[in-house]
Amino acid sequence: MLSSPSLIPNLIAAILYIAATVHQGTRLAQGNKADKRLLGLLGVVAVLAQGSALFFQLLTPLGLSLDFFSAASLIATAVIALTLLACLSIPVENLLVLLFPLGAITALLSQFAPAGTVPLVNEEPGILAHILLSILAYGLFTIAVVQSLLLLLQDHQLKHKHPSGLIRNFPPLQTMESLLFGFLWAGWILLSLSLISGWLFLDNLFAQHLVHKTSLSCLAWIVFSVLLWGRTRLGWRGHKAIRWTLAGFCLLMLAYFGSKLVREFILHI
Repeated sequence: MLSSPSLIPNLIAAILYIAATVHQGTRLAQGNKADKRLLGLLGVVAVLAQGSALFFQLLTPLGLSLDFFSAASLIATAVIALTLLACLSIPVENLLVLLFPLGAITALLSQFAPAGTVPLVNEEPGILAHILLSILAYGLFTIAVVQSLLLLLQDHQLKHKHPSGLIRNFPPLQTMESLLFGFLWAGWILLSLSLISGWLFLDNLFAQHLVHKTSLSCLAWIVFSVLLWGRTRLGWRGHKAIRWTLAGFCLLMLAYFGSKLVREFILHI
């Protein structure tokens, strides 16, 4: 593992993520905004490095290998890439102060953590489309959760009239909430497409090794559907919206990472 071709790119990615986090965190603690161009440059190069490491980790002579920690690194890369793209048009750069450390941690874990039993992935186009849609859905819901946590912190500090340097650089609460539901709608659409593609291209969504993942993903889809309906019809917002967001996200993460953890490190199947 120490001599693998993914080592140097993963280390570069982790160092750049940490450097970007230190720069942004220091600036925000002082009540100032980070240099957006520097932040973007560090983030883009780190994403490219982590992506190149994943290329070596996922593509093996025997086929596509998507183990637990590589999957986490892949989703973190997608999350950060989506956020960097979003920064070009909407004010979400403050999310990066939490997402960059996630990128560093997953890059290091994918390189140095021991792998469990790693099943090879069927490389048929339909299966790959299902995996891509799932990863993008998880990525957007991760962004939504980070946004909801920052929204909760912003609301708490504003109510107690002690806004920190981080909060003073946030957009207004209404804008933050609108961004949250924008990410939720995009994630819900992609999750819906992911479930449909799974139904179309997988032999049996409720086979023994998939039943927990499928059931929990469907429950998460229902939770997010109720949340978006509540927002549209009943005007749900604030703490209620955040609680539903966290509940749906926990179900979704259990669906993928919970079942993957059990299969690879406990059942070894």
